[in-house]
Amino acid sequence: MSLIRRRTAAAIAVAAAMAAIGVGLYAQTPKHLALVGGMLITGYEVPPIHHAAVLIEGNTIVAAGPASDIKVPSDATVVDTSGRAMLPGLIETHGHLIVLGHGSYDTWFPWIKAHGGDAMLTRVMEISAKQLLMAGVTTTIDLGAPLQPSLSVRDRINRGEVVGTRVFVSGPWISRGATGAMQEGFGGINITTPEQAAQQTEKLAVAGVDHIKAHAGLTLDDYKAIVDAAHKHRIRVYAHVYAERDVRNALETGVDVLQHVGSAGTAPPYSKELITDIVNAGRPVVVTAAHRAWIYPDTAEFPERLQDPDLKKAFGPDIYAEVQSSLKNWWTLGYFQRTDREMLYRERGVKQFIESGAVMGMGTDSGTPMNFHSEALWREVKVHVDMGMTPTRAIAAVTRVNAQIIGKGRDLGSIEPGKIADVIVVNGNPLFDITALSHVEVVVRDGVVYKGGPATGSRASSSSGRP
Repeated sequence: MSLIRRRTAAAIAVAAAMAAIGVGLYAQTPKHLALVGGMLITGYEVPPIHHAAVLIEGNTIVAAGPASDIKVPSDATVVDTSGRAMLPGLIETHGHLIVLGHGSYDTWFPWIKAHGGDAMLTRVMEISAKQLLMAGVTTTIDLGAPLQPSLSVRDRINRGEVVGTRVFVSGPWISRGATGAMQEGFGGINITTPEQAAQQTEKLAVAGVDHIKAHAGLTLDDYKAIVDAAHKHRIRVYAHVYAERDVRNALETGVDVLQHVGSAGTAPPYSKELITDIVNAGRPVVVTAAHRAWIYPDTAEFPERLQDPDLKKAFGPDIYAEVQSSLKNWWTLGYFQRTDREMLYRERGVKQFIESGAVMGMGTDSGTPMNFHSEALWREVKVHVDMGMTPTRAIAAVTRVNAQIIGKGRDLGSIEPGKIADVIVVNGNPLFDITALSHVEVVVRDGVVYKGGPATGSRASSSSGRP
């Protein structure tokens, strides 16, 4: 059964549940929803469609193109997108719902334990999921968290009990020799043999995770055991890799997505042979470039970003106070102690993949120190554009290509008939200024309006259509 059919009932449940708790969306999913008037970026690397319309029935796109060519049914709810840009919902291929930008894992996880334990952890994950959705991120790959909380938040979002991004989860990552608060807090699983790696992968797959995260310290045989076990269940493996040897091992054993590769310049550019092999294999890379080597100087130039009022509103006073306390002397944090070296290599680390023509997705490690869910993804896209990727290619990477990377290309990532209705509307033209992605005014996920639209007083039309 396709993801579209499975999610139709969920979209209807979401509408009813959200109406009950006062979230700004329609009281029930309209039979027809039309977004009309704006420029349409489809997710493909082709010119945009101007003065366009997107027609949605239930949770499925049924038509998209010039508004003059699309007949809007008389019973449709119409959102006027004139003067704006419409594009597919953004996809985050490396998020962490259990962190909110706090400065130190050593104090964050003990703070959670002392302030409610599992109840606080659940609250944090729900905040993260909503932050992502309000930022236009309609789908997120979560790569590391305790198993049961991960499964629970995913399923509750799918049932419409929680407002948030669509989440696909790995649960705990698999590693060798990892210690400390980060390993414990993220629920990491340590193994000592390839056989154990296969066994733990099997346990996670049977428990219901959507993919596997292969973390640090793993050997060639470990990767092979994890990949073989995961692929038996037809689930993908994402590898946390930096050093060339680890990238090579992950590539040769069939890991599906190479995460962090070249991230923030943690090593000089990879060898020509490795880059060529990655490109020829068509193996997707997700650099996660911005979260240290760009975030650090950006914050030095504008530390006021840490006190964004939207963060205070999203977190509530207790969490906000704890996060602010952790960032008081942010430049001294252990997380950023190698940033000078990372900044030295940061441009080469990203450009090596852009210029090689590698398959590039977009992911951010969102939730890590100072890397807030509300802005991480547009910052990552901006880095890629600044490093030479065209805006059209960058938008395709964060939508259609990301959907293919996570195995959901048939249902997500582009605006065309038959796809799930994940659509966002931004103020500005991201093909001219990519930071328009930071100005999300309307969010539609699964055909439901979660932000903007008539229910929240946005620029929506009450008419049944436009000429």
